[in-house]
Amino acid sequence: VQLQASGGGLVQPGGSLRLTCATSGVTPDHYAIGWFRQAPGKEREGVSCISSSGGSTYYADSVKGRFTISRDNAKNTVYLQMNSLKPEDTAVYYCAAGIATNQICPAFGSWGQGTQVTVSS
Repeated sequence: VQLQASGGGLVQPGGSLRLTCATSGVTPDHYAIGWFRQAPGKEREGVSCISSSGGSTYYADSVKGRFTISRDNAKNTVYLQMNSLKPEDTAVYYCAAGIATNQICPAFGSWGQGTQVTVSS
């Protein structure tokens, strides 16, 4: 299983970014995908998860209403649309894959490299 996160960058507060997680070596409809982030000096935080079918999603309270997770299994790709970005969203963002279970966010055993998101004026 390989995952490649991209789409990070520098954006002003209130701006938007769309992160992309490209997966390979997996059957998409067998895996849930999660987005996580880690800011300097802080523990890794779960941001959002999407079930293998895309029919169920989870969001951390800190991003609810601002971020939207989606997936296109035909393209082996998961997206994280981030709107109304705040300085506290600054972090390295990672995507991860976990074998689908009855939980939206299962144990994630495969991780991609991160992409830096910086929200600053």
